[in-house]
Amino acid sequence: MLTLETLMVFLGWCSVINILVLLFSTVSLLLFKGPISAIHSRMFGVDPQNVATQYFQYLANYKIAIFMLNIVPYLALRMMM
Repeated sequence: MLTLETLMVFLGWCSVINILVLLFSTVSLLLFKGPISAIHSRMFGVDPQNVATQYFQYLANYKIAIFMLNIVPYLALRMMM
């Protein structure tokens, strides 16, 4: 049976894992922007000048998704306990 405490623990670990993925993605893009941009530009047929904008949009959308789908429900459950 799924209890509120189990759900809260699940959302907490989901938040931690997703934040680590976001940090890894951000650091990878900062350190290896040139090679990653070249690969993605060729792979997806995107203009190399637009790749940086696409990366920024990806990171921003992922951060919003983490906040809305993991952190906010976790905090709401935390307030209920």
